[in-house]
Amino acid sequence: MEATIKVKNLNKKYEGFELKNISFEIPEGSIVGLIGENGAGKTTTIKSILNIINSEGEIQVLGKDIKQNEKEIKSKLGVVLDDSFLSEYLTPKKINSIMKDFYNTWDKKLFEKYIKIFKLPENKMIKDFSSGMKMKLKIATAISHKPQILILDEPTSGLDPIVRNEILDIFRQFIAEDETRSILVSTHITTDLEHISDYIMFIKNGEITLNLPTSEILENYGIVKCDKKDFSKISKEDYEYYRKEKYQYEVLVKNKKMIKSKYGISTIDKASIEDIMLFYIKGEK
Repeated sequence: MEATIKVKNLNKKYEGFELKNISFEIPEGSIVGLIGENGAGKTTTIKSILNIINSEGEIQVLGKDIKQNEKEIKSKLGVVLDDSFLSEYLTPKKINSIMKDFYNTWDKKLFEKYIKIFKLPENKMIKDFSSGMKMKLKIATAISHKPQILILDEPTSGLDPIVRNEILDIFRQFIAEDETRSILVSTHITTDLEHISDYIMFIKNGEITLNLPTSEILENYGIVKCDKKDFSKISKEDYEYYRKEKYQYEVLVKNKKMIKSKYGISTIDKASIEDIMLFYIKGEK
């Protein structure tokens, strides 16, 4: 399986923050979720991939160096960021008429289809849209030139569960239509990733601390709840993080079957992606 994005030894320094030797690949045909708390480095990583900010390291997109082939590569990307490139005084109808000048693969009928799905008014200015409507318009615009890769920063924030599900279905369809495509999505709504992602990457303090298939994480990770005596029996090498509550310990383990057989613990709760993220952020080693 080829990788649509390859990042090797990515570094970026700001005052009080540093992205530290990040390396990962996005396989074609996959949806990869990038999670972490605010300020952990998610947006810096995405903007580095897009060559919006100048970072050190190697970044290949669709087999080519992003810095040397930026224009060609960006014509094959669909991007949703907080900062919209669309004028607040445009309407969806006007956007549909001008985007063909930016992308020779722009599909007017496809854009119209998404405008109807999202129930967006064709002749209303963007400045009069709600934040949720603006996000739906960004997604429709990002997909309608039939890109090879979608790069999305918080694409479902501010949307109600019904609309979020509609958008997740569109992402699934985007991959199903062409298995050489891929999606990199940064989000705080980890339940969305449980439904659509193939891989989860967790970034903490500018470093990738977890990068595994989603199915493997959900199947193997668990939470042990025990008293101090039982917690002391668990070897440090057998758990990831723990939290001390008032009357018990909560322990994040990455191999439920091994823990059950080795320590005779019969009950281990399932760990959601959100649970794991909270342990990684607030837990102790």
